Amino acid sequence: MISSKVANRYATSLMDIALEKNILDTLYNDVKYIMQTFDSSGELQRTILSPVIRPELKISILDDVFSKYVDKETIDFLHFIIKKRREEVLYSAAKRFAELRNEHLGIVELEIKTAFEVNEEQKSVLIKKFENVLKRKIIPEFIVDKDLVGGFKAQVSDTVYDASLKHQLELLKKNFIQSSLHLN
Repeated sequence: MISSKVANRYATSLMDIALEKNILDTLYNDVKYIMQTFDSSGELQRTILSPVIRPELKISILDDVFSKYVDKETIDFLHFIIKKRREEVLYSAAKRFAELRNEHLGIVELEIKTAFEVNEEQKSVLIKKFENVLKRKIIPEFIVDKDLVGGFKAQVSDTVYDASLKHQLELLKKNFIQSSLHLN
C-alpha cells in the first residue's frame, strides 16, 4: 500500500514535468519502452532491485541500457528514483505514469483476447463498440488466447467483459438450472 502511494507520487511528479515541458508523448513512449525492457529482462529487474548493488552502479547500468533511447528527463527520473533508494517502485511508477497520461488524454488501454487472429474489420468493429460503451478513445492490444474456444474477453484495468463461448455456455447452464428449480 505504501509503495503504491510512493509510486503514485513519483508518477505524478513525472506527469507534472511532462505537462510543464510539453513532452507528454515523449515521456509516455520512454516509459512504455522501459516497462517493455524490464518485462523482457529478468536479469535487469534482479539487478536494479538487488540491495547489494550500489546505487552508482545501478545508475550506470540504466544509463547504458536506456540513455540512447529515451529523453534526458526520463534518465533524470530514473536517477532520482535510484538515488532515493526507491527501486522497488520504479516499474509501478512507470505504469502509473502511463495511466495518468491516458486519463489526462481521455484514453483507455484495452486488452482483447480472442480465440484466433481477427482481421482489421473485426478489430475496427470491436474498437468502435468499446469506445461507445466506455465513452473514451481506445488503445487496443489484441492477443490470441488458445484457451478460448470462441468469442473474446476484453479487459480495462480491473473490469472484464467476457463474451467468450465458455462464459456464454456457463450462463446458459445457470439459466437452465434456475429454470428447472422454478418448475419443480
